[in-house]
Amino acid sequence: MALSNNDVFKKLRVAHKLRDDDIIAIFKLVDFKVTKSELGAIFRKEGHPKYQECGDQFLRNFLNGLIIHLRGPMPEKKNK
Repeated sequence: MALSNNDVFKKLRVAHKLRDDDIIAIFKLVDFKVTKSELGAIFRKEGHPKYQECGDQFLRNFLNGLIIHLRGPMPEKKNK
């Protein structure tokens, strides 16, 4: 009964009150292009004909973008 990537993505979307435009902007922070139709396919129910599984790379890029969105970009390290 583990959660699928789709379930995790849906829960994060609800928890952070994100709309499609917000999610697309988050993906742009990590230079990952996503369309609204791709998001619609991922957020559909599993039995729907146009349902698409959320892959590991897709979720990983979203999480990396969400970190930047919430914390801001990582500061550059000073070389000694």
